[in-house]
Amino acid sequence: MASFSILYLYLHALMIILSSLVLGLASSAPLSPVYYNRVCPQALPTIRRMVEDAVSQERRMGASLLRLHFHDCFVNGCDASILLDATPTIDSEKNALPNANSARGFEVIDRIKAQVDKVCGRPVVSCADILAVAARDSVVALGGPSWAVQLGRRDSTTASRSVANNDIPSPFMDLPALISSFKKQGLNVKDLVALSGGHTLGFAQCRLFRNRIYNETNNIDPSFASQRQATCPRAGGDSNLSPLDPSPAVFDTAYFSNLVSKRGLLHSDQALFGAGGPTQDLVKSYSANLLAFSADFANSMIKMGGIKPLTGNRGQIRFNCRKVN
Repeated sequence: MASFSILYLYLHALMIILSSLVLGLASSAPLSPVYYNRVCPQALPTIRRMVEDAVSQERRMGASLLRLHFHDCFVNGCDASILLDATPTIDSEKNALPNANSARGFEVIDRIKAQVDKVCGRPVVSCADILAVAARDSVVALGGPSWAVQLGRRDSTTASRSVANNDIPSPFMDLPALISSFKKQGLNVKDLVALSGGHTLGFAQCRLFRNRIYNETNNIDPSFASQRQATCPRAGGDSNLSPLDPSPAVFDTAYFSNLVSKRGLLHSDQALFGAGGPTQDLVKSYSANLLAFSADFANSMIKMGGIKPLTGNRGQIRFNCRKVN
């Protein structure tokens, strides 16, 4: 009888150990570009079609969807926390300084989610993966490179406005602060310059560059400052938009050419060129080489998309991207 009890305890302990190992493997399951090939092969084509439709209706939306993915990944990883609305228990990142009255495209993500769940027959594609794929498809729709998006992320059940305020890079940062901000996310100087090149797309609000065009005297072309002042007054007009480069709906090298000419719109953009430092040669190289920029941008997007994903049994697949299940 005693030997039977010992055997039972041994087998019970072995089952606990094996279960722990399985859970450990599940919680650290790697991302894969073919994650949905078996469970829902129509997921990615559906996302692409809907992104193309959104961008065809409003070219600016491509930059907005790219920015959503970026701002999501820099706050506790790429987990769709940026999509959660405020509740008594959710301090929404939508209300953080970098996102309030600025982040947009949430309705497009809602439409994509609804359509993907419909074609898949159930919610199998995470909101976090939709953000990652929509960012890639937006870049492609505006003439940029494609890349194999790693998939299999799950969605967070929390958000953090305070982390969003602290960890999303500010448009007022100098180069050392930018390098530090990216390093915190496991991204290096090349990633910083390549991902900043995402500003080849989109616009910025007057409040974000007013100080640069009125008060900065070094590293800015005076004629460029005057041009921007025409639509960004010293007082008022905070939400007036100016393009981040001369071709804000085309993925090209104009952003980097602007920096070389001291015509970067944001202080943080121009910080990459003009004061020396490790970013200057990369800016000059990208300004003359679209292929090199495109390749490095794609690689850095893959790297950024791998920041602290929730996989396996961590997180959830939200039914509604704005709410925890």
